[in-house]
Amino acid sequence: MTPARPPFWRNVKVLRAVIQIIALVGVGLVVYVLFFNVTNNLRARGIRTDFEFLDQPFGVRIAGSDLSPGAPVRAALINGVKNTLALTVVGLPLLTILGVLVGVGRLSANWLVSKVATVYVEILRNLPPLLLIVFAFQGVILRLPPARSPATPFGWFVISNLETHVPGFRAGAGYAAFISAVGLALAIGAFVWWWRTRVQQETGAPHHRWAWSLGLVAVVGVIAYLVIGRPVTITLPVLTGRVVDGGFRGLGAFFAVMGALVLYTSSHVAEIVRGSIQAVPKGQTEAASALALSGFQRLRFVVLPQALRVALPPMINQYLNYVKNTSLAIVVGFAEVTLIAFQAIGNGQPAPQVIITLMAAYLMFSLVISLIINVFNRRLRVVTR
Repeated sequence: MTPARPPFWRNVKVLRAVIQIIALVGVGLVVYVLFFNVTNNLRARGIRTDFEFLDQPFGVRIAGSDLSPGAPVRAALINGVKNTLALTVVGLPLLTILGVLVGVGRLSANWLVSKVATVYVEILRNLPPLLLIVFAFQGVILRLPPARSPATPFGWFVISNLETHVPGFRAGAGYAAFISAVGLALAIGAFVWWWRTRVQQETGAPHHRWAWSLGLVAVVGVIAYLVIGRPVTITLPVLTGRVVDGGFRGLGAFFAVMGALVLYTSSHVAEIVRGSIQAVPKGQTEAASALALSGFQRLRFVVLPQALRVALPPMINQYLNYVKNTSLAIVVGFAEVTLIAFQAIGNGQPAPQVIITLMAAYLMFSLVISLIINVFNRRLRVVTR
């Protein structure tokens, strides 16, 4: 006899589905109640609940930007997002390199290097990032020469406590064609990288991926640069009176925020790197030594590739913390997206909508960074068959 089937209300799959539906309905009801209360309270106070405020004049001039006070709030928020993006794009590679160097230094056999790295980590990771930002701005940036008489070291830089100008690039005729040629070279270089990897896997011959790929990109770039007629030129900042022409410029507050957050976050990354290296089995290092690999080769080809698998997931959290900590730039007046949002609220724009927009901006940064790093992390997984 076949056993009798239990009633559907005792089926585990049915119970799981019902519980999930109940949970989903409960969350939906909570969201609806909160939304209903917020919209009713806003209407009762005469505050609009739409996002048409984005087209209203911002009303404040943004330091380091060419936007006029009459520019719409949307343009001001986009400018703040660009400033946050600049802190992110420049800061993440710097803190990664510095964190790896300090983390490796903590395990160095050299007593001085190890102790210096230890002091670096123990001091910086135990200080609040807000304190580091204020110190970097008040104790370093504001101690630079005033804007009316900036320093011009080597004639290549113009440095003051307001702005720093460095050599930059100027686009000329044919710039778009040059960028297209370089983009095509990068695509071909990626294919060559894949091809050389396959050659190594199938024949065991050295891949020389860097030499092949970078050599191809460099050759195509130089040829395109000469054929098109120098579409990009290097410009040096030139000080004329109180006006600086040419080069790239950055506000002192930008360097204060970026430097402080890079130092703070790299101290945490260093500890992650140190722990990840120590997590690699000791037998791996002994096997590498038995193959007569040098200390650098052991680190480069054996230890770090395995440690990276362990270090990458917690490093994602540090990257996200760095991005979210950029909101602390508000204390030194750097116009990242949080400061722009608070200025918009102070000028009479509806706070709930502005805060929602601000949350969406940070959510966008976090999701994009998580997506990129997780894709790379999946490629590092050990495949078992």
